[in-house]
Amino acid sequence: MRVRASTLNRTDCGYRSGKPFLIRFFGGLRRPKALVWGTEFAGDVVALGDGATRFAIGDRVCGYCEGTFGAHAEYVVVAENRLIVPIPAGRSYAEAAPSVEGSHYALGMLRKSGIGPGKDVLVYGATGAIGSAAVQIAKDLGALVTAVGPTAHLDMVKGLGPDRVVDYQTEDFTRDQQRYDLVLDAVGKSSFWRTRRLLKKKGIYTATDHKWAHLPFLGIPVILGWIVMALLFKLSPGRKMIFVVPHKDPEGVRYLKDFIASGRFRPVLDRTYPLEQIVEAYRFVETGQKVGNVVIAVG
Repeated sequence: MRVRASTLNRTDCGYRSGKPFLIRFFGGLRRPKALVWGTEFAGDVVALGDGATRFAIGDRVCGYCEGTFGAHAEYVVVAENRLIVPIPAGRSYAEAAPSVEGSHYALGMLRKSGIGPGKDVLVYGATGAIGSAAVQIAKDLGALVTAVGPTAHLDMVKGLGPDRVVDYQTEDFTRDQQRYDLVLDAVGKSSFWRTRRLLKKKGIYTATDHKWAHLPFLGIPVILGWIVMALLFKLSPGRKMIFVVPHKDPEGVRYLKDFIASGRFRPVLDRTYPLEQIVEAYRFVETGQKVGNVVIAVG
């Protein structure tokens, strides 16, 4: 693949820094295993391996390669069975590159939570890559969506198509009178305990960040907190908290490919850096202030 654009996100930052510590078991205990990061790409197919038949040389595609990485470079080799999608007509490389990772994580959480037509969903952190994708996918699945975001970006959040928008800077969203089948924290800044009253009798809380499993009042660190909370809520007949690990889901992959290739999904773009300024891009992303996606222009 000739890479034309990539993204820089929390996954890249986590693997590079080794934080949280758990990520070191996958990305390298003492130092990062990978030398070139980058999980998302958009570009052109320039060569095919033996037996590769899904795409032809010259095809414009975007995709996702977490685990193998390598998209922060001029070329990347990707197995054709990975999540790779044709770029919708009229979509630029910069617009296509951020299409996959955020939507992949968001869909995994929504499917694990059983979200479909008529379900009520609250997305906290609707301005981020995962949150903005979660709002769009939940609506596409037929759910009724409340999106929570800051004052400065309410117009952008409204543009994602939610049924309601809540400004968390002017009102406490945890005091909302509506009840939800799912509260999805896309920034990891709330907790099950803080949002429990928002859940219906069998409602679910899930989050993208490790902090939600921390149990400081019991003296339990984060990693053990995951285990404890999983056991506590596994068989709970009422409100529960779940931790979602994305896995191979053929039906979900088919849905996501169609959702992206059809043009129904539009990723939110914050800013673009040339590859030569990737250090500055890392510094910005690590401030936690990005809105949507940060794109890396290659070449």
